[in-house]
Amino acid sequence: MSARPFRLAALAAAVMVAATACSGSGAGDGKSEVTMWMYPVIKDEAKSKRYWAETEAAFEKAHPDVDLSIQLQTFDKRDAQISAALAAGSGPDLVLITPDQAATYHKLRGLLPVDEAVTEDRALFDPETLEAATFDGELYGVPVFQNIYTTAYNTKIFADAGLELPKTWDDVLKAAPVLAKKGIAVMDYAGSTEQTLNLSFYPLLWQAGGTVFTEDGKDIAFDSPEGVSALRFLVDLKKQGGLPAEAATDGPAVEGAPIAKGEVAMRAVTFLPEVKQMRAALGERNVALGLPLKGKVQATYGNPGLLALTSINKDENREAAYKVLSYLGSARSQESLNAEAANFPTRTDAKAPGSGPDFRTLGATLRYTNPGEPSPAARQVMASLAPYIQAALGGDLSAEEALKRAAEEARAVLARS
Repeated sequence: MSARPFRLAALAAAVMVAATACSGSGAGDGKSEVTMWMYPVIKDEAKSKRYWAETEAAFEKAHPDVDLSIQLQTFDKRDAQISAALAAGSGPDLVLITPDQAATYHKLRGLLPVDEAVTEDRALFDPETLEAATFDGELYGVPVFQNIYTTAYNTKIFADAGLELPKTWDDVLKAAPVLAKKGIAVMDYAGSTEQTLNLSFYPLLWQAGGTVFTEDGKDIAFDSPEGVSALRFLVDLKKQGGLPAEAATDGPAVEGAPIAKGEVAMRAVTFLPEVKQMRAALGERNVALGLPLKGKVQATYGNPGLLALTSINKDENREAAYKVLSYLGSARSQESLNAEAANFPTRTDAKAPGSGPDFRTLGATLRYTNPGEPSPAARQVMASLAPYIQAALGGDLSAEEALKRAAEEARAVLARS
């Protein structure tokens, strides 16, 4: 995607931003006002509304000098929405973002350091989650939860076909024609350009031993032999009937999708809320979690959710914003949120949200997680690459040609940024 469409999307979102929220300013009753944008960490909409309303009330009871407004947003066009708010200087004091978004907004000088919000508890956070939010020696986000994505299987499909659960790319490729004869795709894939590649193509790229960017972040690396191997894996699966017919344009939904209808045998990148939806549709006993697939190596996506302080925040509300960050980053708050969202804590003094096989598997998966590759151009590079992956899956381009063309566009994006 060129810079112009990205700017136009951001400009269009500005209208909504201006209508939905303004940055906190000193309230007439002497209170400090803090506005926070929260996204669907809790997938159930009713539970999400109830949880954040209760959190807002509990914080204000503990801090009667601060008026906190938690405004629930959607993931749709999140980048454009936040970019528009930062450009307009009107929007949230605090916003939930990912490490690669933090890199982008830091580069644009849209974020403020938050070291003071974690001064007392810094040693209790997992160092890797803090590192993911650290740029130029300063912390630009308080990690309040850790996502972990891994593989989920419809165990009944594999058992009925006399197949072991696939653990490697070779296993998946061998199972594909066997299941295709039964009208079942071995694996799903969310090829929609609205889907973040962190949850679709990038885990496969990392499993192939590849990366999105070179180590210094100055060049594109996904057009490497490893990248071609990852895309060819998908294309080969598609040719064998190993992916759903609409994989090139499918979104990540579970409910009503082929994975929930028993038409797909496994989901290679998923997390607990989606697993619960699969079990509701397929039966509790018919769905199991496994470790990430292994290509050349094992790898998956798993990022900390960061509460960032935007440059919209006013000096007179800075301390109030720190209070909110400290409160929501606390062990007690993390345990409460993760109990609802089924994520993991980022603090060593906070308990995991559960026990049993699922949580043991997720705990073991943590060592294979990649938080994404931070770059100021990360999201724009995704926008350049995604349509070419679609073209390869549609048979319009070979894997090599698709990545070559995508890399040319992505390098132009890097040059502009």
